[in-house]
Amino acid sequence: MHDDLTALQAEEAELNWDQFGVDEAWELGSAVRAIAHKRGHAVTIDIRRVNGMILFRTALAGVTVDQDDWVRRKSAVVFRFDISSALFAARMAAAGFDPTQVGWLDASDYAVAGGSVPIRVRGAGVIAALTISGLSSEEDHALAVEGIRAIVARVTRA
Repeated sequence: MHDDLTALQAEEAELNWDQFGVDEAWELGSAVRAIAHKRGHAVTIDIRRVNGMILFRTALAGVTVDQDDWVRRKSAVVFRFDISSALFAARMAAAGFDPTQVGWLDASDYAVAGGSVPIRVRGAGVIAALTISGLSSEEDHALAVEGIRAIVARVTRA
């Protein structure tokens, strides 16, 4: 568990943007969709700002309406705690604590599961979240990170 926490914390430090607007959201969402489509994943992909404005949203064949609710609840974790939903879930698991069972977080509003990753802009903090739902928590998180890494690396090189 400690290794997972260390890896997730390092990832958080790595995945920062110089800027992020509608063009970057489209590029990121489109890149993640292309990866998911190529692999045959039935996922919903959502990029939204802290204020709820949706910048990108798509669903691939096979998704269910339940995934919309998972997207909303996973992104709520990012916006409340300024970390990925996977890192939050790992921290809670390491502490042996389920915040939805003790009344701290309402399970109808928050999903303690991986799949939502903050879009953190240097000097501005978390301004949006990329959220994926449809695979396991770990796979949703990994797909989001893969997409962010590809775009951030390309933008940084430019």
